[in-house]
Amino acid sequence: MSGVSTSWSEFWGRSALRACVWPISTAVLLAACGGSPNVEDTISVSEAVSRSHGKPPKGDELFQTAFKHTNGRSCATCHVLADHTVLTPAHVATLLAEHPNDPLFNPIDADDPTAAVPTYEHLKKGLVRVVLNLPDNMDLIDFDGNVVTPPDRTLAVWRAVPTVENTAITAPYQYDGRKKTLQEQAQGAITAHSQGGLVSSRELDALADFQQAQFSSKRAEKVAKKLAHGVPVEDIERPELHMRLTAAQERGLAVYNIACEACHGGAKNLQVVNRDVHDLAFLELNADGNVVFDTSVQPPRPVETPQPDNEFLNVGFANISYLGQIYGDLFGPRFNATVSLPQYRYRFYTDCTRTVKEVDLPPVPQTVSGIPSDLRPLTDANGAPIVGPNLLPQQWSTDPGRAAITGNPHDFEAFDVPALRGIVNSAPYFHDNSAETLRDAVDLYSRFILPFFTMLNLPAVNPPENGGFFPEALTPEQKADLMEFLQVL
Repeated sequence: MSGVSTSWSEFWGRSALRACVWPISTAVLLAACGGSPNVEDTISVSEAVSRSHGKPPKGDELFQTAFKHTNGRSCATCHVLADHTVLTPAHVATLLAEHPNDPLFNPIDADDPTAAVPTYEHLKKGLVRVVLNLPDNMDLIDFDGNVVTPPDRTLAVWRAVPTVENTAITAPYQYDGRKKTLQEQAQGAITAHSQGGLVSSRELDALADFQQAQFSSKRAEKVAKKLAHGVPVEDIERPELHMRLTAAQERGLAVYNIACEACHGGAKNLQVVNRDVHDLAFLELNADGNVVFDTSVQPPRPVETPQPDNEFLNVGFANISYLGQIYGDLFGPRFNATVSLPQYRYRFYTDCTRTVKEVDLPPVPQTVSGIPSDLRPLTDANGAPIVGPNLLPQQWSTDPGRAAITGNPHDFEAFDVPALRGIVNSAPYFHDNSAETLRDAVDLYSRFILPFFTMLNLPAVNPPENGGFFPEALTPEQKADLMEFLQVL
């Protein structure tokens, strides 16, 4: 059994499947709760603009002022300027205690929007409800494989509020990349989270201009200016390489270059620059949704199916949240483990008619004990684990990620590679705030992501030394040094 454990702990958290022929563009919709938006004035101008006496709208005023015919929320309600435009749990807790009638506490983001007395435990974790349209080639299914898609073909997930700092260099937008431009992002937020109607292109342009001027540091702004002048990103040097670093930061840079650069490389600190690592994230699946393994080598190795044009990766963080829902903090702290996250399974079809099934994800787990939450999967006659795209038994998914936008099973539980510039200012971390602190995030990477790098013989990542089901790849000293370097990104 120990040999099998080594196999899937090395490869844990990688998804990939056959490409789907029907990528579908979806829009964010909001459930009908807390009141419907008033869309009579489809080109309304905000109160802030009306005070500008006909002058071009100012983006900062628009950002901080609610538009007419909305639920009172502005962009700054959730993207708090004093907190680097993220929504921190501390801010939510303070606001709820001192101003419980603030527009932030609209029933649309209550734990149960229909409750007589709404509670906001998810919101206190910095999470907001995001309602998505299912692509035409997908259905929701239950644990037995029965289609349970609601009539409106939507699903709701809980996600963190991303910062708008450095948006000049981080397109596309949202964790699943569903918005290509900042104008689309702003209108989507006004429609979904403020329950408003359409606003003018002039206002959307002003909001985009304001967001593009927000940076976490002069270094990030320097990169953005070079990009704006047409300098190819591959020709822009990482500005921190010319900084005077402390000895600890220099050591942390060395760890970063080997352990983080592959997926967070380039001057923008969000590019997958090591294509070998990228290919390892996309795996071939059997028709039952389980991974195909090459059993001619030992331990058996998952079969890759490279996706050179797909920059969205499943690195296992939806599975980390799944483990938190099942086991709590058994495998390390999970900031979102105390709130209930969705429990969905998905059926992918070959086209929009939804007549020929392609694959169900995640596959029904096959475990040694027969208990779905058991982390010990069965092995086939050749010794290969019988596991789905996360390489661990997983009964359901907390968030389908990019797949809910494209309908592409390659994108199951995949998210945009996050930029690391300004990361010290944007806690909690990951798409659903599963890591409360930067140290928690580094610990998760060390235990769940970096052991995978041992396949590539990357010298700065140590062979697992501390044993256990999820052994760490970084020493305490390496983690401390990496933390020091991340302060200056």
